[in-house]
Amino acid sequence: MWISALYILLIAACVQSAATHKHSHTVTRERTEDGAYAPRDAHHMEGEEHFSEFDHEAILGSVKEAEEFDNLSPEESKKRLAVLVTKMDQNSDGFVDRHELKAWILRSFKSLAEEEASERFDDVDLNNDESVTWEEYLQETYGMDSEDEEGMRLPFEEPRNEEERKLIQDDKEMFDAADSNKNGALDATEFVQFISPEEFPQMLPTILKQTLRDKDKNNDGRIDFQEFVGDNAMDHDKEWLVVEMDKFKEDFDRDGDGYLNGNEILSWVVPSNDEVATDEVDHLFAASDDDHDDRLSHQEIIEKYDIFVGSEATDYGDHLQNIHHFDDEL
Repeated sequence: MWISALYILLIAACVQSAATHKHSHTVTRERTEDGAYAPRDAHHMEGEEHFSEFDHEAILGSVKEAEEFDNLSPEESKKRLAVLVTKMDQNSDGFVDRHELKAWILRSFKSLAEEEASERFDDVDLNNDESVTWEEYLQETYGMDSEDEEGMRLPFEEPRNEEERKLIQDDKEMFDAADSNKNGALDATEFVQFISPEEFPQMLPTILKQTLRDKDKNNDGRIDFQEFVGDNAMDHDKEWLVVEMDKFKEDFDRDGDGYLNGNEILSWVVPSNDEVATDEVDHLFAASDDDHDDRLSHQEIIEKYDIFVGSEATDYGDHLQNIHHFDDEL
């Protein structure tokens, strides 16, 4: 009896979870352990687990739309996807090839960055004048836990510790770099560059400057292997060091001089959206190119709607699989 009751509860949880969104905006510049910017697909695969949210956002170019598709019926999801497919098919030959899909995904990445920044912009534009001053950003980002007796937010005064001082310094440099017209405030377009500097070439000199300041301990204008691994080396074994040395030599030190300079440093700390898009194309083709002709017909994409955009049935199906697994264990 208790097993039947538990089964019913799991089914109910399934229905509720199917409407629970797993998508989330990333409105801060996420960094990896070694200080590099995390690529857009950082949470696509975690161990053996695959998270389809990234696939859906890479096609839709919007977290909000991906959430909306989560609540659509399969029929409506297919209907809307069919409209998108005709736009992906740039030469209107009835197929989406790898180049067309990659171009679409890169366009989606740009849209995602703009959407992320727009959401953050609304929070930081405290006086709603369609621009963000440094003072507004400073107060909203670092002054949120400073309030007077009546609960009113106090103006930000100065850093509370050395770590915060460094964060503020880096943010100010990035803010000034994004302020292309040097008017002391960021409009919506400039704010995108500030929030996602790794995606804009004009912001790379500032990223390079900050990386050297953080990593170049002997101030020789380049990064040696010891500086590359930094303090992380103390927390890892010899095998980890061997892997890192291989990455340093094979992936980043392109001229083989034993140091990372200029563009080599940037190739280390700035992820390539082009490479991420290529990997995503490979992933989507492997999952949907059923006839293995290295192109996707409109029908192939629409039939695999759950892979490309999802629907209310997608999460529900995942949860049913979990329940069947639970049944097997019983």
